[in-house]
Amino acid sequence: MENLQPAINQANIVRIIPEIKMLYNPQMKGAYNFVPGVMGLVLVLICAMMTSVSIVREKEMGTMEVLLVSPVKPIYIILAKITPYFVLSIINLTTILLLSVFVLGVPIVGSLILLIMLSLLFIFVGLSLGIFVSNMVESQVAAMLISVVVMMMPTMLLSGMIFPIESMPKILQVISVVPPNRWYMQGVIKIMIMGVEAKYVVREFAILGFMAMMLLTVSLKKFNVRVN
Repeated sequence: MENLQPAINQANIVRIIPEIKMLYNPQMKGAYNFVPGVMGLVLVLICAMMTSVSIVREKEMGTMEVLLVSPVKPIYIILAKITPYFVLSIINLTTILLLSVFVLGVPIVGSLILLIMLSLLFIFVGLSLGIFVSNMVESQVAAMLISVVVMMMPTMLLSGMIFPIESMPKILQVISVVPPNRWYMQGVIKIMIMGVEAKYVVREFAILGFMAMMLLTVSLKKFNVRVN
């Protein structure tokens, strides 16, 4: 028994010290969380806000009626109005990706093609949202107010860009499923930062695709009813 006592005392001294490692952001850089949020914010402002204001401006100036009485179908007029903002959004997306990689040091770990596909889908959601807002109002001021209150503020507060969704009250966590920026930001983080495969972002693609389909269908249908 005397020989076992020192061994027991020595075993009690040994302790397990856990070592915490950050898998996807070991250097704790703020750019890793900042870049996905900025991407969603810039794209939704260009697509939704600018598109809605552009179409409403045509209504205020009276040129929309002139265009609609022409042989060109209304759908082609809308496509012509949103195409410049679609191209501008692609340029902004390219610029943000280049700055994030070469200036901020945020690598694109996952598939670049998958990231571009998700971004293009989000751009379609923003364009559809802009058309929807343009059908609800008749003035540029109202379009700007709705864009800021309904789109910009939820984008910043409820998408996880500033505050983590897990730390929000339950009611805000439920409301946060509505803004499309939340799902786009989650998808960008998974693809760009975590480098996951396509099967792990199916939910984000499905939700954004559903939003784009519903917004575009309702917006175009309502627009055609009003102009005809």
